[in-house]
Amino acid sequence: MSDPALVVEGVSFRYGDRQALNRVTFEVQPGEIFGLLGPNGGGKTTLFRILSTTLPVQEGKASLAGLDVASSPDAVRRIIGVTFQSPSIDPKLTVGENLTYQGHLYGLKGGTLKHRTKELLKRLGLSDRRSDIAEKLSGGLKRRVEIAKSLLHEPRILLLDEPSTGLDPGARHDLWRYLSQLRDESGVTVMVTTHLMEEAERCDRLGLLSKGELVALGTPDDLRSSVGGDCITVQPAVPESDLATRIRERFNVEVQEVDGAVRVEREQGHELVRDLVAAFPNDVKSVAFGKPTLEDVFIRKTGHRFWDEETSDEK
Repeated sequence: MSDPALVVEGVSFRYGDRQALNRVTFEVQPGEIFGLLGPNGGGKTTLFRILSTTLPVQEGKASLAGLDVASSPDAVRRIIGVTFQSPSIDPKLTVGENLTYQGHLYGLKGGTLKHRTKELLKRLGLSDRRSDIAEKLSGGLKRRVEIAKSLLHEPRILLLDEPSTGLDPGARHDLWRYLSQLRDESGVTVMVTTHLMEEAERCDRLGLLSKGELVALGTPDDLRSSVGGDCITVQPAVPESDLATRIRERFNVEVQEVDGAVRVEREQGHELVRDLVAAFPNDVKSVAFGKPTLEDVFIRKTGHRFWDEETSDEK
């Protein structure tokens, strides 16, 4: 088995009194699309900045393609491509000029630079946009130019921080189709940070980050399977009632109370819904039933909803 393309081992980071990362550990295999899924403020961008060498390692170790981020940052920068959440293209230059100046930063020139620029413009569907001024492009096209810049020097690992920011659904779909193509045809390892569930579903494997801690790790299918059945959410007719306790005792099931609702995981959940409503007809306001989602995984691991953590952090 080949060595991991990316290794994060016990990485912690603090901003003053706030613990942004707490002993995060995982590996990414070569040719894999790995996603870090979590709410805003969960630690994704901090870890991204450490891996892209723009933040120092305070505690723990991180390496890319066997190169230590702390001791060999210059070598790491040569083998990674980075697309940050904030735009980095020059809006007053053409698409072609943006790539030319990016190439110069990596020492590319002459025929080599022309060949790589032409190839990337073709692969990203930008050939007919080469002479267009960047600021006149749509959000999706600008994102493609960003990715073209990050691939110009043929990196072994591509790091993308919230790559779908500002993109409409169609442009988002095109972006992920290209990332899959890049993985399959060129063997490039991709690590993506995201807060979008549908985007996370497209990754080969995921790490779920909550308040700086890695709470789950696996393929999307494996993570959903870990929930252990259908997910039932019951809204009590009377807030702060003892309905959760009575459901637990009546049906001998494990329950979670989340934002005033009662959450139950159960195989053949539709049968429990029927029995539950029959047992407590005057105590149930509504019942939601469905197959497990990645948010259900997040709730099970953290005890609260995905977006509640983001709201709390903003406050």
